[in-house]
Amino acid sequence: MTITLALSKGRIFEETLPLLAAAGIAVTEDPEKTRKLILPTNRDDVRVVLVRATDVPTYVQYGGADLGVAGRDVLIEHGGEGLFQPLDLQIATCRMSVAVRDDFDYDGAVRQGSRIRVATKYTEIARQHFADKGVHVDLIKLYGSMELAPLTGLADAIVDLVSTGKTLAANRLREVEPFMQISSRLVVNQAALKLKSAKLRELIDAFARAVAAQASTT
Repeated sequence: MTITLALSKGRIFEETLPLLAAAGIAVTEDPEKTRKLILPTNRDDVRVVLVRATDVPTYVQYGGADLGVAGRDVLIEHGGEGLFQPLDLQIATCRMSVAVRDDFDYDGAVRQGSRIRVATKYTEIARQHFADKGVHVDLIKLYGSMELAPLTGLADAIVDLVSTGKTLAANRLREVEPFMQISSRLVVNQAALKLKSAKLRELIDAFARAVAAQASTT
């Protein structure tokens, strides 16, 4: 009975590797050096599938994978239906923020109650944030290069993930309102948790121990 783990390339993949190692699992091929989308591990009963970050919850929800690692942002946008979320892995940490052009008076616009245009790919998160503040917004859905939206006049502000803030600064934008901490969660297919209970619980417990060990050293 094979366990399939859905991961996205990049930071989440790299930061999940030590957790897998703590469970005695090593991915035996480098995703940056192969065109394969299904990667073997040192265990015959565990494999990794590479999918887009935004697709991880969908693969897990519908059984394309038994479990996966997805950011809190992705899970909120997805809705999390049909997913068991047993563990915050505390990896790929960053924050969700509002950012504007250096010369835009964000506080003034919000205080006056004027309607502002906000570009983001996180429409559910942005909608809830501004609703909680009582701010009227027109949301513009974008999929990349958020920084361009204020610079070209498409939007007054953006809602996006921020890690170091260097990209914002390089594009003459400033972070005005960090409002949500983001990290990656382990998500599990609920049917798989019943059918493959022993193996999945073993993995979840190994991940939990690894997360606790990392936390104790920081």
